[in-house]
Amino acid sequence: MSTEVIMPQMGESIFEGTISKWLKSVGDRVDKDEPLFEISTDKVDAEIPSPVAGVLTEVKAQEGETVQVNTVVAVIDGAEGGPTQAVPAPKQSAAHVSPPAPEKVATEEKPLSEPVLPPEMPAEEKPSGKGGEQIRSSPLVRRLAKDNNVDLHQVEGTGLAGRVTKEDIMRHLSNPPTGKVTEGVSAAAVPSEPAGPEAVPIEEAGAPETELPEAGAATPEPSPGDLVPLSRMRSIIAKRMVESAHVSPHVYTVFKVDMSRIVQLREREKAGYEQRNGVKLTYMPFIAIAAIETLRKFPVVNASMENGSIRYHQNINLGIAVALEWGLIVPVVRQAEERSFLGLARAIADLAERARSKRLKPEEASGSTFTLTNSGIFGEEFGTPIINQPEAAILAIGGLTKEPVVLTGPDGNDTIAIRSVQHFSLGFDHRIMDGSDAGKFMRDFKKMLENWDREIG
Repeated sequence: MSTEVIMPQMGESIFEGTISKWLKSVGDRVDKDEPLFEISTDKVDAEIPSPVAGVLTEVKAQEGETVQVNTVVAVIDGAEGGPTQAVPAPKQSAAHVSPPAPEKVATEEKPLSEPVLPPEMPAEEKPSGKGGEQIRSSPLVRRLAKDNNVDLHQVEGTGLAGRVTKEDIMRHLSNPPTGKVTEGVSAAAVPSEPAGPEAVPIEEAGAPETELPEAGAATPEPSPGDLVPLSRMRSIIAKRMVESAHVSPHVYTVFKVDMSRIVQLREREKAGYEQRNGVKLTYMPFIAIAAIETLRKFPVVNASMENGSIRYHQNINLGIAVALEWGLIVPVVRQAEERSFLGLARAIADLAERARSKRLKPEEASGSTFTLTNSGIFGEEFGTPIINQPEAAILAIGGLTKEPVVLTGPDGNDTIAIRSVQHFSLGFDHRIMDGSDAGKFMRDFKKMLENWDREIG
């Protein structure tokens, strides 16, 4: 039995994708849900998993080729477990409809190929368990469970209809239930953050790195004199940056913030925090919470221009810019104002990990209303980033350093002390707000960080 692999539709507004890399060659064995090829679209770069197990017998679309959604790009033969059945497609909107299966013709010489939509985009499998119980989970979750010998029945699912999410299984691995420790799994078996050059570790929010990650088997560096065509993502970035610079009159204001209180709190709590919650205590949630709280006080900074009017957004959809080896992407924490400190920390860590591993969904990389970008990780004092359209502003996080600061005591006397300081730069659209709006926003943002008094969970 043959199975045709098609180009999935990665979102309602996406109608084509570019094959950026084949992860398997013709003749290779491939398991179900194992990454088969990588694609690049207007929204995301993503790995596409194999819908079935078998042998890759034909590649119909070559690397660099752009094809329409629902186009057959490969054929897999000899699926395990007998004749391959088509994976049930998820409920689809009018903009996401797979083509009807071809009319079956009876033949004994050549079994009919059945087009299959890769299940991770976004179909979910429900592996049956004890007593016929169904466990909802994604291919990534099932892969983590398999790699760590975890029975998904032992993991409490917090997603919709009891779905086991990545956060659930990571929390389970970090804190196995008493008396129910899965065989072969210990705290040391918890998967670490992916290493490699794929992404800036945005969670550290400006903390200086003494050593950048070593590059793995990356694309060879071009030699002087080479003419290298832009990748699809690079082309999109170039277009968007020119459009933003052309549309928005960019203005910047830079504030220096004394982060000593937060640095001391983090140093005191980080070990116990990760042990309790299964997520690292980094600086990014502190900055994100301060930005969210201040945006609620100054909604114009969370606005956007729309048909000659200003749209004041109901929710704060926080974009977190991530620098990848192959480009730039902005994952989005939706309705960030409704999340606790811990919930925000987990959401940011999850988005960062999936951005590095090319597993973001299109809707997770669009729709932001305000963006944080962390240029300080490379040692910059501050940056002047281009606004992520159609937003009104973008906040750049500078490097976290120590320097002498003059402090005035209650008695009016001045002293010099070593403090941890950080520069934050707000780039804003002068059509939407004035310098006074930006200044007031940054004043209150600075005050909240310097006088931090919130629970961190």
